[in-house]
Amino acid sequence: MVSNPDSRAGKTGKIAEATSPPPGPREHPRDPLHGVTLETIIKALVDRHGWKEMGRRIPIRCFLFDPTVKSSLTFLRKTPWARARVEDWFLMDRAQESSQS
Repeated sequence: MVSNPDSRAGKTGKIAEATSPPPGPREHPRDPLHGVTLETIIKALVDRHGWKEMGRRIPIRCFLFDPTVKSSLTFLRKTPWARARVEDWFLMDRAQESSQS
């Protein structure tokens, strides 16, 4: 079998062009968490509210029993519903903070 150099050619005989993302950083104007890591979120909530309040508001073991940032990251990365609650709380907290300033 002979290899065709234009193997990417479709039925029309045109070669499909590869598309690449535009150069430079991608912006996400509608994503308020863009560029904010989960670790940053957890640390900010712990600094502002403490582990006890976090465990009261979101009763999950990684906040209630021997809480650490590492155990929280492990659990939240595997549990979408819990991560969503933490992220929502962070966003509400951030909005309240900016409205008070």
